[in-house]
Amino acid sequence: MNEEQSNLYIFERTPVSKAILQLSVPMMLGMSVGVIQNIMNAFFIGRLHNTAMLSAVTLGLPVFTILMALGNIYGVGGGTYISRLLGEKRMDEAKSAAVFAIGGSFATGLLCILLSLLFVDPIVHLLGADAATFDLAKRYTVALLIGSPFIIANFAFEQVVRAEGAAKASMSGMFICTLVNLALDPLLILYLDWNVIGAAVSMALANGISVLYYAWYLQRKSQYLSLSLRSFKLTMDTVSNTFKIGISEFLLSMFLIVTTLLLNHYSVLYGDGVVAGFGIALRIVQLPEFLCMGLFMGIVPLLAYSYAANNMARFKRAAVMTGLWIGIVTVLFSGIVFFLRTHVLQMFSADGVVIEIGTSILTAMLISSLFTGFTGLFTSLFQAAGQARQAVVMSVTQGLLFIPVIYLMHEIFGLHGIVWSLAVTEILTCLTGVVMFLLLNRKINENRGKDSQPHKEAAEQL
Repeated sequence: MNEEQSNLYIFERTPVSKAILQLSVPMMLGMSVGVIQNIMNAFFIGRLHNTAMLSAVTLGLPVFTILMALGNIYGVGGGTYISRLLGEKRMDEAKSAAVFAIGGSFATGLLCILLSLLFVDPIVHLLGADAATFDLAKRYTVALLIGSPFIIANFAFEQVVRAEGAAKASMSGMFICTLVNLALDPLLILYLDWNVIGAAVSMALANGISVLYYAWYLQRKSQYLSLSLRSFKLTMDTVSNTFKIGISEFLLSMFLIVTTLLLNHYSVLYGDGVVAGFGIALRIVQLPEFLCMGLFMGIVPLLAYSYAANNMARFKRAAVMTGLWIGIVTVLFSGIVFFLRTHVLQMFSADGVVIEIGTSILTAMLISSLFTGFTGLFTSLFQAAGQARQAVVMSVTQGLLFIPVIYLMHEIFGLHGIVWSLAVTEILTCLTGVVMFLLLNRKINENRGKDSQPHKEAAEQL
């Protein structure tokens, strides 16, 4: 294997613009088809012309978010640590960190089944289900929880694979998951008439097949990592570095659940039509958000590797160029969908109430998405640099701010206050990220100045 065939070549030598494309485009494509997967679930449920079923699937979204969050503890935490270890040329420790991340994700999934199924009724009540949607939401939730080991492990696997620069392999696993899901959705939801259970089972099976692909890749194709237990050595460094960054991603997801629960709580007050409108709008806006997520998550290994290798010029250039692309993606998508918003909503529902309120919700969500990508970029920068405190602050700020914002805006503006509360919160969170990044940038510049001082003094002596 020559130098250019190495996955690490993209971290060290590839021009930054090309490296961003090679790392982020596969991630963007993979996450985009993941959004299509969620949209198609809603589409096939919508073909049943049952608003209660569509609402039940919407109410169950936080459960999937929890499983994703648990996977991201090991995926984001372990993945960024692996990239930093590779940047420091600590290859054996990188292999051990990969085994810990994957094994931990499976064990967490098994524990999740045991604990969650014991409390499924309180969970469904907490999701905001009413008498009309409770049974349907419970069926969807139970089916999803049974498949939790595969869902959690899939999120961990994908990011561990990407940590060594294997962006195409990471994307391939996402495509496999989505294609299997799209094939199973019409079969299970419509043909076998499993409706909401079919949507959950389809998702779980698709994640399981994707896990098999990633396991095969790490054992047969990976250049630097493996699943061999002989590579594993449990150390406090591995545990602490995985969890101190992974927990920030977990908290972010948890507060997103708080956000969803609050939206469900307030929107239920205005009927199933409003709940369904939020569900459809959220799925549509996921596309630009996931494209941006593909960008800022795609470059995390490059950022982490560059930071660990003390290549701050490359670190900063990657951050700036990614921010530019995030701005282009969100402005273009939001502008196009804004002008076609009514027609887009009509693809999912013929209910006049859903379309009317969905138009207002979608407009507010599109404005919010203009800031969401930059918020995610700031969080990724802090994670890649191992700045756990800043990463945690970014993760909890949105959730903490949203609680008083939605309460006050609902009290003052009613339904329209609920609709616009997310946009207000996202703007404030993004501004918090700007301030903390400026502080981090000053710290980096000061450290570079200290590092360069001995060289300057040596040159003066010569």
